[in-house]
Amino acid sequence: MKKIWLMLLLLLVPVKVEAASSYAVVDAQTGRLLEGQAEDARLPIASLTKMWTALIAIENGRLDDMVTVSKRAAYSEGSSIYLEEGQEVKLEHLLYGLMLRSGNDAATAIAEHIGGSVDGFVKLMNDKAELYGLSSTMFTNPSGLHHEEHLSTAEDTAKMLQIAMQNETFRKISTTVLYKGENVWQNKHKLLSQGIGAIAGKTGYTKVAGRTLATYFERGDKEFVVVTINESNDWLFHKELADRIEAQYESYELVPAGEYLIPNAKVTVKKPISLLLTKEEREDIHHTLIARRDYERAIWQVSLGKEVIFSQAVSIQED
Repeated sequence: MKKIWLMLLLLLVPVKVEAASSYAVVDAQTGRLLEGQAEDARLPIASLTKMWTALIAIENGRLDDMVTVSKRAAYSEGSSIYLEEGQEVKLEHLLYGLMLRSGNDAATAIAEHIGGSVDGFVKLMNDKAELYGLSSTMFTNPSGLHHEEHLSTAEDTAKMLQIAMQNETFRKISTTVLYKGENVWQNKHKLLSQGIGAIAGKTGYTKVAGRTLATYFERGDKEFVVVTINESNDWLFHKELADRIEAQYESYELVPAGEYLIPNAKVTVKKPISLLLTKEEREDIHHTLIARRDYERAIWQVSLGKEVIFSQAVSIQED
């Protein structure tokens, strides 16, 4: 009888299941994955969502737009910049509150203003994600509050920041450490003020997602993005990953900006084609210009071994 009771008690003891975690490091010039672990696992990303929210808002609105705060926005669940119902606020101010202080009320107000409704804005977010090939990403809200279908991967999320940082307005906002506008806000991403080459990023947390963190690093001529999902020691881990990438990779300019002559046409490369490569990879890299016969379009394609790792459209003119 004692043995039976022991077995029953063991069955009643709760088993702690560790939530999944993952990370990814991508080349900021190309979006190529440099290092990762479970980087393609679809997981909740919490407030890292707001990086995409900010980009969509910037691309579809004007910074001096006046946004009227709805009741739904003012009473949004979670982190807040303390907006009040009926308040009129510049879109630019809301974007700083979104990125620096992770305001869920700001996210909702932005979504309603830009998309006409939260659902309308979420459609814009998903359409843009599909356009950029973020095939493992699905948004259901603009803030990152938990929803079982609101998922991405560490690699897709790193690419979100890599893509967004190409927008000058997004870059200006996300690299701000101390904002002095209608409010004075310190950026929650504390690595940005530690002088370690971290220039932009976003923090996040929910009970389900755990701690999430995205960081854009500039180390000399090397630029890369680190994203961790459900990593409890994320500040230190981002530093360690940045140090490792800096030590292992070099920035190689494969194709300088300029004009290149091909039979009966001229190709213009406006931006140099540069990649982060290890010394071993450098030996196996090659690039090819692929032009249509009608000279309407050309692509400079870069391959590592037999794998195409980057393509860049270039302008072409017939002689």
